[in-house]
Amino acid sequence: MTRPIPLRKRLLVRLLITSVLIAICSVAATAWLAVETTTRAIQEEQGQVLTEDMDILRQLSGYAATHRDWSGVGKTVRALSDRTGRRIALTAPDRTPIADSETRDTALPPRAAAAVDPLHTDTFTEPGAQRTGIDPRAVGPFRLPRAERERVRLLAEKRRACFSINGVETTITQMPSGRSVLVDEDGTVDGGQVPTPCADGVLNTPTATEEKALTELNTYAGDCLKGVGGKFPSLFAATVDFTDRSMLTRYLGRKAETGIDTTRDQDKKAQECVDRARRQQLEPYVAPAAELFLGRGDSAVPHFDMSAANKAKVTGVAGLVLALTVAVTVLVATRLVRPLRALTHAAQQPPEQHVRVPVTTQDETGILAVAFNDLADRRERMEAQRKAMVADIAHELRTPLTNIRGWLEVTRDGVVDPDPELLASLHDEAVVLQRVIDDLQDLAAADAGTLRLHREPVRADELLEQVVAAHRVAAEGAGVRLHMSVAAAQGSHGSDGSGDSDGTPWLDADPVRMRQALGNLVSNAIRHTPADGTITLSCRRQDDEVVFEVADTGSGIAPEDLPSVFERFWRAEKSRSRRTGGSGLGLSIVRQLVTAHGGTVTVTSELGAGSVFTLRLPDAG
Repeated sequence: MTRPIPLRKRLLVRLLITSVLIAICSVAATAWLAVETTTRAIQEEQGQVLTEDMDILRQLSGYAATHRDWSGVGKTVRALSDRTGRRIALTAPDRTPIADSETRDTALPPRAAAAVDPLHTDTFTEPGAQRTGIDPRAVGPFRLPRAERERVRLLAEKRRACFSINGVETTITQMPSGRSVLVDEDGTVDGGQVPTPCADGVLNTPTATEEKALTELNTYAGDCLKGVGGKFPSLFAATVDFTDRSMLTRYLGRKAETGIDTTRDQDKKAQECVDRARRQQLEPYVAPAAELFLGRGDSAVPHFDMSAANKAKVTGVAGLVLALTVAVTVLVATRLVRPLRALTHAAQQPPEQHVRVPVTTQDETGILAVAFNDLADRRERMEAQRKAMVADIAHELRTPLTNIRGWLEVTRDGVVDPDPELLASLHDEAVVLQRVIDDLQDLAAADAGTLRLHREPVRADELLEQVVAAHRVAAEGAGVRLHMSVAAAQGSHGSDGSGDSDGTPWLDADPVRMRQALGNLVSNAIRHTPADGTITLSCRRQDDEVVFEVADTGSGIAPEDLPSVFERFWRAEKSRSRRTGGSGLGLSIVRQLVTAHGGTVTVTSELGAGSVFTLRLPDAG
């Protein structure tokens, strides 16, 4: 019986697993690549758009910080639009158009991207706005004229030289107002800690323009500071860029010098007063607040172009997945096709060679190879049996024919007279010849499935009695005792379906064929049982079967010969003649007849102790 193939070794499962793995790898690689490239492209585009937006807002805020109105902003808007490829539109808070890079009748985006107001900005739009929210480029009345700029620059160069002598390296930077200041390597204004020889205060002294602007600023902040609740001195000089060194920082420093005590809340309110005053002072010098609208024009569709690097990645991963798929498919296909090719090559060889194929796997292909080898073995055995059968048939027919021909020739030549004894001998040889032909005819009919059975209810005990009676004379002649035993069973049924009082088993069988089968077993037992031996025929019911046994005390059969006893022309003693050893067809006929009745026949034997042939047939009860 063929062992079941493990699930993991089945060809279908292996192909399914291979396909699933390839599909998973392909999907995973495609998904990863799509997510990676799309995410990177979106991030790049978002970063680029955000950078462009911030740059546009910064430049427009700088324009507003240095101009009193928007009258000349159109040129700047168009230049920014041409450089970025974006649509840029400026409107008043009530959507009144100020400037637009598109035509006037083009609809605006639904929402503004940002508000452009240099007096209310943030450090993200313009670094240096700090917490005041005022664009540092909005300097208004603090802008120095050319003469003052030049004078402050000369003072800055003088201080830088002093710093350098004292081991502090600085650079001169010009602020939006035109004032020159010193910046060290860390970006600190005035070089951080000022060397004592350089602390003359000349560079930080306000110019006439700055003094005038500071006086104006004090005026705007005065009323607010009075309402804070503390005793605040008037504001004084401060760095005019209004970065971290704001006026209030300088003011609080002076407050500490004068011993004025204020709370943190008062300081915060004071800073708010200064910021409000600055916005009030700068308002006439900056453009009014406006709404900024950004887009891609009326006909442009948002999109991103995949970069050459991403295209190369897509192509590379696709090629890798394709190469992996091809390699795995070729590997699997080669492993699957190799044994099939071996089977095809073996099947194409001449039949007489009986070629076998190596079994290298345990899957369906391996099972097929095992079946092919078994088929080759059976074909070889059948071919050997066919040749042996032809030789045996020729031998079995030649012996009686040779005897008949020889006696007829000597009688024709007048050597002997055709007396009754010669005629009886010729008749015996003809009977032997007829038996061989009848046996061959029965086997041919059984092989072809045309063996006819005339079934009828048969009592097992009567069947055994008929067989014993038919062979009693032959058994007595050989000095063998012949016995019969029938085991009755309670609750058995007769031929009419009713229970038999003696419990004898019944069969639905052809009585002639069953007598022939049992008779062949008894004849075979008589030939192999020595004088004073015993042959016992028995019958019993077992489960749903009727069991017949023919046991003898003869010579027995060798264990290595047991598988061959039912083969045609097989003899336990190869040297025995047809007349003493039989044709070798009797046991084959027994197996065919029992099989035709739906039963089985088996044999057990021990050398020197005898043999037991067992027939199992369906019970007719």
